[in-house]
Amino acid sequence: MTHRTHRIIGCGPENPLRVVVVGAGSMGRQWLTTVTASPETELVGIVDLDLAAARRAAADLGRPGLPVGSDAVALAAGNGAQAVVNVTVPEAHHPVTTAALFAGLPVLGEKPIADTLARALSLAAAAEVSGELFMVSQSRRWNPQLFALRGMLRELGAIGTLTTEFFKAPRFGGFREEMAFPLLVDMAIHAFDAARFLLGADPVAAYCQAYNPSWSWYEGDAAASAVFEMAGRAHYAYNGSWCSPGAETSWNGTWRASGEKGSALWDGDNEPVLVADVQPAELPRSPYSDIAGALQVFVESLRTGGVPMGEVHENAMSLAMVEAAVLSARTGRRVLVDDVLDQAYAAALRDENRPDVRAALAGWPSVRDALVP
Repeated sequence: MTHRTHRIIGCGPENPLRVVVVGAGSMGRQWLTTVTASPETELVGIVDLDLAAARRAAADLGRPGLPVGSDAVALAAGNGAQAVVNVTVPEAHHPVTTAALFAGLPVLGEKPIADTLARALSLAAAAEVSGELFMVSQSRRWNPQLFALRGMLRELGAIGTLTTEFFKAPRFGGFREEMAFPLLVDMAIHAFDAARFLLGADPVAAYCQAYNPSWSWYEGDAAASAVFEMAGRAHYAYNGSWCSPGAETSWNGTWRASGEKGSALWDGDNEPVLVADVQPAELPRSPYSDIAGALQVFVESLRTGGVPMGEVHENAMSLAMVEAAVLSARTGRRVLVDDVLDQAYAAALRDENRPDVRAALAGWPSVRDALVP
C-alpha cells in the first residue's frame, strides 16, 4: 500500500479556504452555490473555457465583479486561491487536476476521477508525488440513511446478496445522450461506490449485459444488469435503466441486503428498514450530506491531515467496477477486476508524460496493493 499523506492547510470558519471553482455548467453552478454558502470556504474565482458562461454564473451569484478566467492555475495564482473544485467534463478531469496538484493546489473533484481508469491511476500517483490532497466528491457516500443501512448490514451476519434497482427517465440532452454506455459510465458509479461502502469489500469479478430499449432517446445502451463478485463472497447485483418512465425509483436507487440473519431494505429516500430477528444496536449516522458534506470533509481533511473517504486511491476501485462492467458488456464474458486494473496500469505507464509520476507508478507493488488500504 502507498503511504498517503498530504499537506495541511490552516483553514476553517475562522480562516475560510480560498477556492476556485472550475466549470460553470449546471453542476458547476451547484458547486458555486455550495462553496458560497459554506462558512468554511470563500469563493475567489470561476474558471470556464466559455468566459461568458463564467461571467453569467458570477452575476447570478450576485457577484458580477468576481474574477473569472480560462485557466485554473493562472487564476488561482492571481488571487491567492488555496484549492480547486474541479467540475469539468470527465475528459478534462486529468489535465485540470494534474495541473492544480503540481501548482500546490489540493483538489476536490466531481466523479468520476477521470474519464478512464488509466488516467485515474495517473492522478493517484500525481497526488503522491505532489503531496497534495485529491478527493473525489462521491457525494452519496455521505447520505445519513446510507450510513444507517450499513449499520443494519452489520447486524445481519454474512451477506449473501446486495441489490440495487435504479429506474429513471431523465432527458438531459447533450453528451450523456451520445455516450455508448450512459447509465454505466455516468450514473452507476454512485451505486457501485455505495455497494463497496455498505459491504466494506472491493470487487473481484463482474458480469454485465447492457442494452437499449426500442423507445430510448439515448444513442448508446441506457439500461444494464450487472453482477459483481465481491471480496468476502458477497454478490452485488445492479439492475437499472435511464429510459424507464413510470414508477421511477429514487435517484439513490432501491436497495435490498440479504444476510444470514435477515434482510435490510432502503427505498433511497426514507429511513432503511431492518427485517430480522435481531436487536439492532444504535445505528451510526453521517454528520454530513450531499456535496455540501463532501466540501466540509475536504476542508476538515486539509485542516487535520486526515485521509477522507473519496481520496483518489480509495475511490479508484469504484471506477474499476465501471470499466469491468463496460468490458463485460462489450465482450459478453465474465471479467476479472484485477485484469482491468492491470490493463489500466499498463496504459498509465505507457501514456504518462511526467517522469516523476511514471516513477511513482512504477514503484507500486501492484495496483490493488496501491489502492486498497
